[in-house]
Amino acid sequence: MGLKFKPLADRVVVEPAAAETKTASGLYIPDSAKEKPQQGKVIAVGKGTKKHDMTVKTGDSVLYGKFSGTELKLDGKDYLIMREDEILGIL
Repeated sequence: MGLKFKPLADRVVVEPAAAETKTASGLYIPDSAKEKPQQGKVIAVGKGTKKHDMTVKTGDSVLYGKFSGTELKLDGKDYLIMREDEILGIL
């Protein structure tokens, strides 16, 4: 995993899950119709703030809002960086 990026304070780096390419009934979804994934894996976690300890840990699978976070590209991979309070829950 060797990510050379350490988020500050209550920020979390998440690797989004791959978007669905096929429906449950077997139809293929074109790229233009794919929805942004709303779950992913936590890659790096900041230390938290004085008032707030971090709940999520590296390796957790999390669910987040559709428009949460800021897109980030590191080492050729896409990531999202967001505050912990933008995470809706741990799966």
